[in-house]
Amino acid sequence: MTSNPTLADLAGRVTADRDRPAYGHDALITCDRLVRVFTADGVEVQALQGLDLLVREGELMALVGASGSGKSTLMNILAGLDTPTAGAARVAGRDLLAMTAKDRLAYRREVVGFVWQQTSRNLLPYLTSAQNVTLPMQLAGRRSRTARRARAERARELLELLGVADCAGRRPHEMSGGQQQRVAIAVALAGGPSVLLADEPTGELDSHTAEQIFAAFRTANEQLGTTIVIVTHDQAVAGEVRRTVAIRDGRTSTEVLRRSEVDADTGDEKVVAREYAMLDRAGRLQLPAEYTRALGMRDRVALELEPDHIAVRPDDSGRE
Repeated sequence: MTSNPTLADLAGRVTADRDRPAYGHDALITCDRLVRVFTADGVEVQALQGLDLLVREGELMALVGASGSGKSTLMNILAGLDTPTAGAARVAGRDLLAMTAKDRLAYRREVVGFVWQQTSRNLLPYLTSAQNVTLPMQLAGRRSRTARRARAERARELLELLGVADCAGRRPHEMSGGQQQRVAIAVALAGGPSVLLADEPTGELDSHTAEQIFAAFRTANEQLGTTIVIVTHDQAVAGEVRRTVAIRDGRTSTEVLRRSEVDADTGDEKVVAREYAMLDRAGRLQLPAEYTRALGMRDRVALELEPDHIAVRPDDSGRE
């Protein structure tokens, strides 16, 4: 017969919890019980409801979710364009809740790069591609002749890396949508950011061009080591990354991890995907809607603690 825990046992558990490293201490991006509340016409809307998220340095990942799920709100917070209502958010050691307006400006120039869905929003129409890429470096750096040469060389290298070196002297209206987005990625990378954020970067492009844009993100991730977070509704894009996090009702709900495996019979390499439900720090779990619908689960479920797992079953308390 198992005895109840003693006060000493409970005290030991509390001490052990206190001695654990802080949540997200080794992550590049940490969102800890993040809340964002908007008020419109006297009505409060919770866009984020205690969201938890960790992103490691060097990751290339995707955020997915239905319209209104909170994913764009999260991106605006990570980009320094919005401020959380409560919780904690840190990016590359910067506390997003404690920054002043001056800190926020420096953060957007030095720490994060951003690519918008609308190609016209990413580039100044009266500047060439090379000038657009050079501009962020001009705003952040010195104006000496040596510095100008270094900026021009950096712009040339980025445009070449992303396959648009031939567009260096063109203005946005002289390029296709895909070329504009690749130049926009170069602009976002110009300052050497720790994180590159992209909000639906392929939303206005056809599938073939979208593949080229994603290839550009992969190149930036692999060649420069830049951590990249992409918000997308495009399942083809989401399926290309090793990690996809779904947001539902203002919280992370499920996560898909992909890894390469070698088929024992054929010797061919294949990508295996596995879906996980996200367990937040309060112990809350969001089960995929298609799973709960398939089993008729609603209102409450039965739980059973097994030696190596927790069983979640439909509520059968009303059955004979």
